[in-house]
Amino acid sequence: MTDATLAAGEFSSAEIISNDINLLPHDVPEAATPVAEDIPNGFVTLGLAPELIQAVKDLGFTQPTTVQLKTIPLAMQGVSDDGNSARFVDLMVSSQTGSGKTAAFLLPVLHTLLKQQEQAEAKSRADYEQAVAEAAAKGEAAPKRAKRKDPTNPRHFSAPTPGALIVCPTRELAQQVAHDAIDLVQHCRGLRVANIVGGMPYQLQIAKLQNANLVVATPGRLLDLQRSMQIKLDQVQFLVVDEADRMLDLGFSDDLAEINQLTIDRKQTMMFSATFAPRIQQLASRVMREPQRITIDSPQEKHANIKQVLFWADNAQHKRKLLDHWLRDTTINQAIVFASTQIECDGLANDLQQDGFDAVALHGALSQGLRNRRLMALRQGQVQILVATDVAARGIDVPTVTHVFNFGLPMKAEDYTHRIGRTGRAGRDGLAV
Repeated sequence: MTDATLAAGEFSSAEIISNDINLLPHDVPEAATPVAEDIPNGFVTLGLAPELIQAVKDLGFTQPTTVQLKTIPLAMQGVSDDGNSARFVDLMVSSQTGSGKTAAFLLPVLHTLLKQQEQAEAKSRADYEQAVAEAAAKGEAAPKRAKRKDPTNPRHFSAPTPGALIVCPTRELAQQVAHDAIDLVQHCRGLRVANIVGGMPYQLQIAKLQNANLVVATPGRLLDLQRSMQIKLDQVQFLVVDEADRMLDLGFSDDLAEINQLTIDRKQTMMFSATFAPRIQQLASRVMREPQRITIDSPQEKHANIKQVLFWADNAQHKRKLLDHWLRDTTINQAIVFASTQIECDGLANDLQQDGFDAVALHGALSQGLRNRRLMALRQGQVQILVATDVAARGIDVPTVTHVFNFGLPMKAEDYTHRIGRTGRAGRDGLAV
C-alpha cells in the first residue's frame, strides 16, 4: 500500500536504554544491536498490541528508547479495551534525529487503530449473530454476510476515509515513515498504510489509498487529492505533524492550517520538532489542546559517536582539492557530500564523476522517480558518493554511510545537525567534515 522505496529500522538496541539511540526510520533509524534472548522485551511493559511487539522483535529490537518510553504511554492514554475511550492527550515532543521518534508516534497510532479495528469486528460479529438468532426465532434462513467489494473497481469507488494521518515536510521523509509503518504492521491483519507524495503518478496513489487506515503524506499532494475528492479527511482521528520546524521552513504553514480544519474533529494531535521555538509554540496553540511537552536529549549528546572536524580552505579551488583528497580515503565506505544549491550539487557531482568517483546528485529539481532510484542505489551499495542538497538531510537512513562532507554550509544550525546525523548510524562511528 505504499511506495516502499526507502526504509530502515528505528528502535533502540536490546542492550541500552539511552538518549543516544535511534529507532525506526522515518526520522533516522537508531543504533541497533542484535536481540538478546535473555533480555526481557521492554516494549511489552508499554502495553502495545502483541502484533506490534512481534514486529518490533522481528526488526531486531527489544528495548525502547527514551523518547519512546516517555511518549508511547502518554499517547495511548485514551485507549481502552471496552470501546469506551477516555480523552486522548495532545503531545509536543522535542527530540533530535536518530532518537527513535518515528516509532514513538507510529507505535501508539497503530496500536490504537488495531484496538478500534478489533472492537469494530467484535461488534460486527455480535450484530450478525444477533441477526442470525432473530432469523432462527422467526423460522427464517440466516442472513448472508455482506460481500466485500473490490476497492480497485471504479464502480465501487468511494473516497477513502483514513483514521490516522501523518504529514511530513519532504517526500523522502514521508516514504521513510511509511516504510517503517509497513514494517510494523506485518503481523496486523487488515491494517493498511498508504504513502502519498508529490512526483508520483496520481492514479497509482489513488488506488493505494483505497481501504488505507493510515496515510503518510506530504501536505501538497495530500491537499491536491482532497480537493479533487479522492480522499476525505473528516474521519481522521489521529494527526501527527513530523518535523514541524522543517514544515514551517518550507512554507507549509497555510497547508497545515487547512489540514487542521479538515481534521478538526480528531481525537489527538502529536507534533514532533527539533526545538520548541516560539513559532512552533504558536503553531501548537492553533492546532492543539493543552498539549503536554516532552523534551529529549540534545544534539551534542545525540552525535557523541560522530567525530566532527573543521578544515579551513583558502578559496573555492582549494576547497575542491581538499574534497578530492578526502574522498580518496580508503576508509570511506559510502559518503554524502552536501552542497548549498542545486546548481552546485549538479556541478560537483559531474566533476566527481569526471575525476573517477562513483557519484550521483540528489536535489529537489529531480523527478521523484529518479530521486527514489538514486537513493535505492545508495542503499544497495551501487553508488559510493551521494552529492545532495538539504532535501536529503531529513529522513534518509543508510547505515553504511561512514562520512559526511559539508562542502556547502547549511543555512541553519539544525540543518547541520540533521546533515551529520546521516552518518554514525546503527551503532557505527561516523566522521563529519
